[in-house]
Amino acid sequence: MTTRVPVLLSTSSVFPERTAAAFQLAAALGYDGIEVMVWTDAVSQDAGALRGLADHYGVPVLSVHAPCLLVTQRVWSPDPWERLRRSAEMAETLGASTVVVHPPFSWQREYARGFAEGVDQIAGRYEGIRFAVENMYPVRMAGRQFVPYVPGWDPTEVGYASYTLDLSHSAAAHTDALAMADRMGDGLAHVHLGDGTGEGRDEHLVPGRGNQPCAELLRSLAGRGFTGSVAVEVSTRGVRSRADRESDLREALDFARANLTAPSPADV
Repeated sequence: MTTRVPVLLSTSSVFPERTAAAFQLAAALGYDGIEVMVWTDAVSQDAGALRGLADHYGVPVLSVHAPCLLVTQRVWSPDPWERLRRSAEMAETLGASTVVVHPPFSWQREYARGFAEGVDQIAGRYEGIRFAVENMYPVRMAGRQFVPYVPGWDPTEVGYASYTLDLSHSAAAHTDALAMADRMGDGLAHVHLGDGTGEGRDEHLVPGRGNQPCAELLRSLAGRGFTGSVAVEVSTRGVRSRADRESDLREALDFARANLTAPSPADV
C-alpha cells in the first residue's frame, strides 16, 4: 500500500499574520501538518506554545525550519551552531522528522569551514531527524550577480546526506529543478512547494502560477522512492484579505494533492 506524502503548511506562508494563524488555516483547509519557520515571532521559538497549538488544532508540527534568514541571525543565539542545535531540540520535542537548514552565508567563515561535518555530527545525535540542506540562489542587483553562500547556492556540489528542494529557489537560480532532484538522489528528504517565473528573484508563487515543473516534480516523487514531506511555502503577503489568503492556500494544497496522486509520465 502506498503511503500518502504529507502536505504541510509553512508558517511563512501566512506572513504577515503570525505563527498561530498558520495552525488555524492548516486545520480549516485540511493540511497534514505544519512546517514551523523559526523567526522573530516568539511563538515560533517556543516548543511549548507550538505543542499547544498543534494539540488545539489537531495539526502536528512535522518540520522545523532553522532560523537561517538575515532577519533571524540573532534568534536564540548569534551562534549559528546553537541555532541549529536548538532547532534540532525543538524538532525532537515536537516529533518533527525534518530540520531545514540553509548553506552558510559567505561572512560566516568559521561556520562554513566545518559546516558539512557539523551537520553530520548533529544528525548523529538526533536519531530519526533528517537535516535537509536547502538549495538557494544567486542574488542579482543592478545588473550584477553575486552568491552570498559558501561554497555556493547549490548544496549538491558539496554533497550532504539530506536535502530540501525549493522550486522557487530553482526558478531564481535559473536551474532545472528536476535535474537537481536527480542529483539529490535518495538524499531528497523534503520539498518546498512554490513557483517562480525565473525573473531572478525569489517569488514563492502559488504552484501553477509560474513556469517551474512543480507538477512534474510532485508526480515523480513516488518513482524516486521519496519518503519525506512537501511543505507549501508561498508568499501571500500581497493579498487583500484573509479570505484571499485562504483561497491561495487552498489552491496550493489542491495542486499538491492532485499531483502527488497522479501517475508519473513513466507509468502512463
